[in-house]
Amino acid sequence: MNPESSPFRPGQPIPIEFFVGRRKEVERLHGMVKASVRGNFKIGFVSGERGIGKSSLAHFVRVLAEHESKTAGCHVFLGGVHELEEMLRRTFDRLLKDSMDKPWHESVKSFFGNRIRKVGLFGVTLELNLAGDDLSMLAHDFVPSITQLLAQLKGQNEALLLILDDMNGLATSEVFANWLKSIVDEIATSQQQVPLCVLFVGLEERRRELVKSQPSLARVFELIDITPWSGDEVREFYERAFESAGATISDDNLNALVRFTGGLPVLAHELGDAVWRTAQSLHVDTDDMVNGVILAAEVIGRKLLEPQIFQAIRSERYRSILRKVASTPRIRLRRAELMSHLTDAKKRVMDNFLRRMRELGALETDPEVRGGYRFPNTLYSLYFTMEATRAGGSI
Repeated sequence: MNPESSPFRPGQPIPIEFFVGRRKEVERLHGMVKASVRGNFKIGFVSGERGIGKSSLAHFVRVLAEHESKTAGCHVFLGGVHELEEMLRRTFDRLLKDSMDKPWHESVKSFFGNRIRKVGLFGVTLELNLAGDDLSMLAHDFVPSITQLLAQLKGQNEALLLILDDMNGLATSEVFANWLKSIVDEIATSQQQVPLCVLFVGLEERRRELVKSQPSLARVFELIDITPWSGDEVREFYERAFESAGATISDDNLNALVRFTGGLPVLAHELGDAVWRTAQSLHVDTDDMVNGVILAAEVIGRKLLEPQIFQAIRSERYRSILRKVASTPRIRLRRAELMSHLTDAKKRVMDNFLRRMRELGALETDPEVRGGYRFPNTLYSLYFTMEATRAGGSI
């Protein structure tokens, strides 16, 4: 079918209309925002493995807060940012841009004054023109600056929600960690209310790195850990998506997609889009589903895995072993179990395979099981299963 009509959005946060599950997490995060509306500063860390839907959840909460809690929201992606000043520049620039179609845009423009310039072919996009001294001042006077901005938003918005996403580069910065702790302390010891909610979004390892740089941050964050979708939630997502495009799929084929998705929204979009591209009509049949899984294995491997892992898995040498290791989706596996069904020649290949996967970080030793291995995350497990399907040519 026409790729442009696909209801799936690989690589992008889930559209609001396809957002499923996460009720408890949404209620907790929205509760933090509502507390900030009452003048209480809140800071949280949304964590979970890759592809679990952290950014989509944060986006959904932002939309909910803007519509129901009179909150100005800003979702900034900090990939590649390593310095505090660049984080502040990107955050305030995103705040300006995100306000352009909002009623509170003029208040934001007034706050930044003559530090705004028009850019783009027709000058229709705004950009903050901040010098080094401006950024240093924002870092030093962050709380007074935010307080002043909130005062200008008063009447239109009662709080500000800042979502700081993909902070890999900042997590190891002692300067950033110490600055963050000083901001928390300044607000906590002040005599005024600061209706601000800050949500960090990232892997749990990033939070641990921050705490390592500044141990006092361990008690600062409210922790929200995201777990995979349930099977029913995955099924609901696919049903909504296919129905929205006027397509149908049988229960058996839907169940197969649910199994390969493993509760990861990132795989739901990749699988759904691959099936859509291979389908010959608006009725998705078994051939469409199988071909979609095979196509998705190619796409996911190239997009989401390290190149060395992708190349090693694709080698002819490991194909038969791969089919054994990943015959069904699972996180843990035992060497003895796998070896018991192999010829002597393949046993030697198996040991090489396990050793190579450990070197590349695609497998790790399981500390709970003697002779056991485990995938470091669900994404690798499910990809191995799809690749085994592709190598075998059937499901």
